[in-house]
Amino acid sequence: MSTGFPRRRLVAGASLVVAALVGTTACGGSGDGNDSKDKGAGFNAALNKVVNASSKKGGTLKFIGKQDFDSLDPQRTYYGMTWDFMRYFTRTLVTYDTKPGNASNKLVGDLATGPAQVSADGKTYTYKLRSGLTWEDGSKLTSADIKYGIERIWATDVITGGPAYIKQTLDPKGEYKGPYKDKTKDKLGLKAIATPDDQTIVFKLPKPNADFEQFLAMPTGAPVKASKDTGAKYTQHPFSSGPYKVQSYNAGKSLTLVRNTSWNKASDPIRPALPDKITVTISANLEENDKKLMEGDYDLDVNGTGMTQSGRITAVEDHRADVDNIQTSFVRYVALVHSAKPLDDVHCRKAVFYATDFAGLQQTRGGVQAGGDIANSVFPKSIPGYSDYDPYGILARKGKPDLTKAKDELKQCGKPSGFSTKITARTNNPSEVDTAEALQEQLAKVGIKIEVDSIDGAQSSSITGSPKVVKARGYGMTMSGWGPDFPTGQGYGQPLFDSRFIFDNGNYNESQIKDPKIDNLFDEAIASTDPAKSKAYYEEMNKQLIDNADWMPFIYEKNVSWRGPRLTNIYSSAAFNGRYDYVSLGVVK
Repeated sequence: MSTGFPRRRLVAGASLVVAALVGTTACGGSGDGNDSKDKGAGFNAALNKVVNASSKKGGTLKFIGKQDFDSLDPQRTYYGMTWDFMRYFTRTLVTYDTKPGNASNKLVGDLATGPAQVSADGKTYTYKLRSGLTWEDGSKLTSADIKYGIERIWATDVITGGPAYIKQTLDPKGEYKGPYKDKTKDKLGLKAIATPDDQTIVFKLPKPNADFEQFLAMPTGAPVKASKDTGAKYTQHPFSSGPYKVQSYNAGKSLTLVRNTSWNKASDPIRPALPDKITVTISANLEENDKKLMEGDYDLDVNGTGMTQSGRITAVEDHRADVDNIQTSFVRYVALVHSAKPLDDVHCRKAVFYATDFAGLQQTRGGVQAGGDIANSVFPKSIPGYSDYDPYGILARKGKPDLTKAKDELKQCGKPSGFSTKITARTNNPSEVDTAEALQEQLAKVGIKIEVDSIDGAQSSSITGSPKVVKARGYGMTMSGWGPDFPTGQGYGQPLFDSRFIFDNGNYNESQIKDPKIDNLFDEAIASTDPAKSKAYYEEMNKQLIDNADWMPFIYEKNVSWRGPRLTNIYSSAAFNGRYDYVSLGVVK
């Protein structure tokens, strides 16, 4: 995929963006107030405060995006932008506070009156539900609906793709088989969850896990009304517990939400529900999407992954007061597939590390400001476990390759002339195909020939997320990005590195790492009640993964994001990895 520039002009474009950003508060949040070409709130205005605060209702909020939601089924989604958007029609026991910046990481009551009452041994979590909770048909939402929704996670033959934290924690032996195979009354046979009455739900953990409430804040903790559950088809029309409901959904093209007239505002302190209607348009033409945003046809990019090279040049030069340079918690990476020969050999994997020009990849993605800093750790800087450990000298060489060491590693793995493999890159993710092609050119210098296979990102959970498909197609590398599900080592790393999180579909351990040492480090860190000890375990994990060349991070991502001037109540939320908090938004009619 091309961004519209020949490759020789990508670096020039990146330099223009950097030049436009130099001297501004790139990581600030008050706006610089010197935007003579635009009367917007100011550059970086939404990083740590609310822009255009308003309680006015009405109008249509218009999103556009390059890539569709992975699923509208709360138990099946794993895209950060879907989690953000889903709060319009899906509620959970607890959720993240609607405040800018790091204040958003606080968990507050949603369906529940507040955070759980936790037993002294850390194994029992009890919640009381708010009064007046309803479904979109006006029927009462009860604790049984929450239990049933969570039970769907166990039906892995039907409900695929979502995170498995709750399942792994409540039923580590996998004894429950899910509601579709449940023979008990009302299909509520999961013993780890009790519903003594309509307003109470109790979770009984086999062993303590300090992150358990974080699990329940994910969409996987959302209720589903059993009589409205259509199994694998539920994504086509999820039944709303929030202020909006699905009017129409044309997968890959459009989504329209309208007000849920049965929603009771008195039961929901989180959602202001300002727009009358919310529309999402999906278009694979990334540059045209940016143009339509700047022309006012749409308000916001629903994907939240930043503008294209050409889009951000125009935005920063001509509309800088409507732009934020957001430091995300995402790491861009290449997973090295252990089951793909010769990458099953650690020395062949190390050859990739040494041959990669990290500075070149950084420049392809937009340079330091528009793309992000060069990565040396599998953990982002915001997660305990990050360290400056740099055994390959990546930072010491300022991202430049060491071709001599790369060739030596190739000799040690028995491939002195190099080898051939395939790498995936998502066509609807800005710069990903360009970055894969840049890597292709870099690795070719030591004889590593990689074929770039462009895929639709919306289908990645069934392509790169399927070890069977990965093997059949001959993939040895996958290029992607990852941000924490919640801000701990467990919340970031377990789906990526724990062998117990390898699934037939919806697999995010794309390297297929099966290392008992890594699994044990997760167990030790999760069981520890001492944050310092837990951090030390994750630092050791980082060292183990990097030493073994299991997974190659290359950028700590920053985005240049468009903030439509019609928007009210817009701010960057740390809880959603720097994205704007969609549920708070309104529009000026």
